[in-house]
Amino acid sequence: MPSLKDVKTKIAGVRKTKQITKAMNMVASAKLRGTQSRIERFRNYADKFHAVLGDIAAKATGTAHPLLAAHAEQRTVLIVLFTSDRGLCGGFNAGLIARALDTARKAAAENKDVRFICVGKKGRDAIGKSGFELAESYTGAMIEFNFDLASTIGKTIIGSYLAEKIDEVILVYGQFESASRQVPTVQPMLPMQQINAGHHEDINPAFEYTYEPDVSSLLNALLPRFVNVQIYRALLDTSASEHAARMVAMDNATRNCDELTGTLTLLYNKTRQASITSELIDIVGGAEALQ
Repeated sequence: MPSLKDVKTKIAGVRKTKQITKAMNMVASAKLRGTQSRIERFRNYADKFHAVLGDIAAKATGTAHPLLAAHAEQRTVLIVLFTSDRGLCGGFNAGLIARALDTARKAAAENKDVRFICVGKKGRDAIGKSGFELAESYTGAMIEFNFDLASTIGKTIIGSYLAEKIDEVILVYGQFESASRQVPTVQPMLPMQQINAGHHEDINPAFEYTYEPDVSSLLNALLPRFVNVQIYRALLDTSASEHAARMVAMDNATRNCDELTGTLTLLYNKTRQASITSELIDIVGGAEALQ
């Protein structure tokens, strides 16, 4: 049985850990409110953008823009993986990395070359050990970012796609649904053939829209921005999911500290009682020996 001092030291250590986890839970909760507000506001814009662009693309004839057309040969797949830069958020990063590697292995099984762009330190470290090619990485970006980061990544992707260095682009990110639910999502982004099918629920079918200038000019201006919007949405979703996952993980850790403190306190009382009983037995035994 451990000594009273050892048990007391463990109880003090668990209580200090609880203070840390509780503070981290409060910080994550505060950050979540800000990031959740950002993604909820941006989703309306992104959904409307998608609907309008789908309506424009449906009016296009032939191959109006190279981003809408698939390459003749599908040889190279680029996977853009979004993770956090920091840990202590449960299985959030592990789930994203697992989905990304599963997608990469399926592409490799089809004899395609697989490359990665990793946004976030956790993803970069995992892909670096996986054996797949890491084309670029952005670490420290998830702590604080704006639309410029999405534009930078989008410019790189569009340039590689137009130069036919890559033939397919897939986003892997954590979709934020609620504080208790974050879904690892695999979303094909290029080629944009799916836009022609589009989401038209925001477009009133009773009206015929006329766009100016011509459709080709609009697509030239809007399609690159649509790529950036998709990337920025993935950044916002992943950021909100990270804070939500960390908040839940730290809340669970705090409860575990309470349970462990209770268990150690019970052990402390039992150890103390056993020590008192042992001392009483020694006193009684000594008294009887003197008699």
